[in-house]
Amino acid sequence: QVQLVESGGGLVQTGSSLRLSCAASGRTLNNYVVGWFRQAPGKEREFVAAISRTGIFKHSADSVKGRFTISRDKARNTVYLEMNSLRPEDTAVYFCAADSATYSTNTRAASRSEYDYWGQGTRVTVSS
Repeated sequence: QVQLVESGGGLVQTGSSLRLSCAASGRTLNNYVVGWFRQAPGKEREFVAAISRTGIFKHSADSVKGRFTISRDKARNTVYLEMNSLRPEDTAVYFCAADSATYSTNTRAASRSEYDYWGQGTRVTVSS
């Protein structure tokens, strides 16, 4: 079993940047597809971005394309979500999740049900 811990959230202004981190303990995160999801108040949890085990394959939601970048540092056993040009609509709790299966399709990587392990989330608030 792998335990995931997110960090890096906070309160920022529109147009600012944040970098979220997803660190793992228990097992190496390098053996998992990792996804970032977010949940705004009163809304469903939605897909943000995902990265394959090797880091070669990446997929992100249309709403964050060109602004958010997912990456992984194998040596640090950590996956990052670099968020630029933040908007008030990006306000949410951000969760990272790990999928033990091999990256196959973007559709699968964007599906919450495919992920086996979830962190507790880190809150991001973007003020206008």
